[in-house]
Amino acid sequence: MQEAAGCSLAGRTVRTALLAAGVVLLLGSCATQPEAPASAGTRPDILLIVADDLGWSDLGAWGGEIETPQLDALARRGLRLTNFHTAPTCSPTRAMLLTGVDHHRAGMGAMTETLAFVPQYRGRPGYEGHLNQQVVTVAELLRDAGYATLVSGKWHIGYETPDLPPARGFQRSFVLLQAGAQHFDGGPLMAMDRQSGFRADGAEATWPAGRYSSDYFTDQMLDFLRQVPREQPVFAYVAYTAPHWPLQAPDELIRKYENRYAGGPAVLRRERLERLRRLGLLADDDHAADPPVSTAEWSALPEAERARQARIMAVYAAMVDSMDRNVGRLLDEFRRSGRLANTVIVFLSDNGAEAMEAESAPLPGLREWIAQNFDNSLANVGRPGSYISQGRFWAPLSNLPFRGVKGATHEGGIRTAAFVVLPSGAQGRIDAYTHVLDLTPTFLTLAGVRHPGTEYQERSVFALEGRLLPLPGLAAAADAGRVASFELFGNRATQAGNLKVVSPWRGPGGSAPWQLFNLSRDPGERQDLAAGRPDDVARLVALHETWARDAGVVMPAPGFPGYGSR
Repeated sequence: MQEAAGCSLAGRTVRTALLAAGVVLLLGSCATQPEAPASAGTRPDILLIVADDLGWSDLGAWGGEIETPQLDALARRGLRLTNFHTAPTCSPTRAMLLTGVDHHRAGMGAMTETLAFVPQYRGRPGYEGHLNQQVVTVAELLRDAGYATLVSGKWHIGYETPDLPPARGFQRSFVLLQAGAQHFDGGPLMAMDRQSGFRADGAEATWPAGRYSSDYFTDQMLDFLRQVPREQPVFAYVAYTAPHWPLQAPDELIRKYENRYAGGPAVLRRERLERLRRLGLLADDDHAADPPVSTAEWSALPEAERARQARIMAVYAAMVDSMDRNVGRLLDEFRRSGRLANTVIVFLSDNGAEAMEAESAPLPGLREWIAQNFDNSLANVGRPGSYISQGRFWAPLSNLPFRGVKGATHEGGIRTAAFVVLPSGAQGRIDAYTHVLDLTPTFLTLAGVRHPGTEYQERSVFALEGRLLPLPGLAAAADAGRVASFELFGNRATQAGNLKVVSPWRGPGGSAPWQLFNLSRDPGERQDLAAGRPDDVARLVALHETWARDAGVVMPAPGFPGYGSR
């Protein structure tokens, strides 16, 4: 994100955050001390819930047909962030979420898994493959201010002891280190992983066979919460691995949806668009992204393959349903302990839905590994021992009305469902541009804690880059003049006001020509305006190039496989 200029650190310009309505709050000349926290009786508890690869329109409150009553009720009694943005994939988003610093500076300029086969990334600042020591996490600062800091679920921002939750501010933790795992036995996600890495308070841990991921991650957080004294405020971060592939879910929930998707993608697209219109989230169908597959292509599939695809989407729905039920368990514990009335609840997905076809993915050895070790027959799809992904038939529909999927810098890859529930009971929707970078400064301000600026515990750190979320009583509209830039795997984008330029990565061809969209009129990014508005393209591309130099962005060389460039 491009902000007001601030301090200089190690040759880079570090920018401060716009933190209040119309007011630039410089964080203590870039060398501030933590602000005295609010009194213990007024400091809110914070419950942060992150879904993995959930699409923008999957929840009922965003037009989905999947039963998500717990999340829908929270969204409706809180503030829906309808213009909330993340990185195109998981670990860069998580780095920004916990630090308020762009992922290219925080150490996750690219996902750790790519460092082995993209030589341009190796040894470059900001591409360490884990949170580096130039950032301080929100958990460290809240811990220092007296909060109990708890995490359960996906970590994916460090694999070694200095990078694990205990070293980054979490007092209790049960985490999966990798990008994902099999949901019933914790088995490896990819052929290159000999096993999945789980850690409990930093020590090696095992997954209890037969326990479903969303259930067990919730079990761990409930156990942590019950050990915290009632008078101590908590920061509870629950990072589910649902609905990340491989798609697996309990049988009873799969049965609940087994006939729901037999009509195919065209039927689901029509139904979701109608609900989006009724909810006021879409003006008309012309504003929505093009269909992912044609009706003719679906009809031409063999009947058995249509049945298999319908079951795949049923499993995906079951995973989302299960996550929603577990959110209900978390709320029950906050209610039982008397914390709920003074709890700030934030929900988001880390990126858009994933269209990769696992059984044909160009990842090292993945296809062969799946063929040799898994049973993907129709009857076993979604059960333990199967290995499938949502794929191209369904993932673009999860991201409706936007174009693109996980990995892309089109809106479908970087715009996700998110909401905030405040103790004040404020309700409604916030259409202003917001970003995952904004969560750390918002949490700190709500807790009465000041970011230390550019020095923490005798080490230099980057200053905050996010802004306060424009919440009632906290800030007014904070998106005026905001410029947002993105890059991952060569996919690039910059947005200023309603205009956005996008340059997808084309593998051997390198970067594609810049496209230009007016998101206020074309949220589905269907009409490329670049040819007719060269001055706007040049202006936004210049903003992107300035940001990329400042952030230390490293572009892959032509030949790097494109990811998410749909």
